[in-house]
Amino acid sequence: MDKFTRASAYMHAEARQTTADWRRRMSDHIAYALLVYTALQIFVTIGALKSESESLLPYLALVMLVVAIIPACRRFENRWNRLSDDQAHDPALAPAYKRDRAALWLLAIGLPFALTGLLKGLAHFFA
Repeated sequence: MDKFTRASAYMHAEARQTTADWRRRMSDHIAYALLVYTALQIFVTIGALKSESESLLPYLALVMLVVAIIPACRRFENRWNRLSDDQAHDPALAPAYKRDRAALWLLAIGLPFALTGLLKGLAHFFA
């Protein structure tokens, strides 16, 4: 390996260390979003269970919430884990990362409220 190649490889490795690893960052956000999602799901569903004690709809909401979040999180995780080492540190992927991060958090925070509200509305409509 000549001097130029070694210097280029060193600079490339150094640049990779200073930029974000999009795979790791997205994985961290998915883990935190699942924690927030689970907490919201428990509190929102428990509230629905207390108000709709004779209905099975809150239990259906719980099952639907679990079924909905797992494939969505796997899709986000797979999209970012397919990146090569070079792509994982590419600053050009920042806009895509921000878009996916916003979608993930919107899903994690909004889905428990939206689905529980929808099912409570259906319970009142059919009651």
